[in-house]
Amino acid sequence: MTTTTLKSAYVRGVIAGSPFILVIIPFASLFGLLAAEAGLNVIEALVFSLVVIAGAAQFTALQLMQEEAPTIVVLASALAVNLRMAMYSASLTPFIGSAPLWQRAFAAYLTVDQSYVVAVAKYEKEPQMTVPQRMGYFFGAVTPIVPLWYIFTVVGALLGAQVPDSWALDFAIPITFLAMIAPMFRTLAHVVAAFVAVVVSLLAAGVPYSLGLIIAGVAGMIAGAATEKRLEQRAGTAP
Repeated sequence: MTTTTLKSAYVRGVIAGSPFILVIIPFASLFGLLAAEAGLNVIEALVFSLVVIAGAAQFTALQLMQEEAPTIVVLASALAVNLRMAMYSASLTPFIGSAPLWQRAFAAYLTVDQSYVVAVAKYEKEPQMTVPQRMGYFFGAVTPIVPLWYIFTVVGALLGAQVPDSWALDFAIPITFLAMIAPMFRTLAHVVAAFVAVVVSLLAAGVPYSLGLIIAGVAGMIAGAATEKRLEQRAGTAP
């Protein structure tokens, strides 16, 4: 494997991850702003992002902290939201599982929604990529994302209440996740899981401490798994 080839894979990863800059900047700024409003100082907001590095879990934990939810509920909710990372890791293992331990450890820390979506799509499209190329591409994909998450967390925390509501930075949250999940609706099971999760989340909106989101997530996974199993059974009995 030549250095040029590795650099090429890395550059392609940077290019693939760059479009997410448009939503990462307001997304991170909004977290920093809300963290400041919740009483965290700039250092605490930055450490929050450095340690957790998971936007959805950070927003969930922050909201529950503002609602003065019990610590166990905050931790359990953030963990539940981040359980998708375990599925991401399992999905990435066949592609990069043979990489050196230090690379896998670094990749585990940097596995976020954007890096996972971009990397897996590339790996499936180009199965001939070598493991070093895959790692180079993965690290390239997070290069324009993760540093900006840290930087604009600080920017948002510094700005605090100076950002007017009219800026509507919260638009970045739904847009980010829509951009990531839309290409992943590949089968009926995916669609059913998403639909059930949305319906249940609306029905459970009144559950205290935002636990309705956890209920909705579990319901969506059960529905998706049941649908996939039913489809496999039908395929097995087809002539």
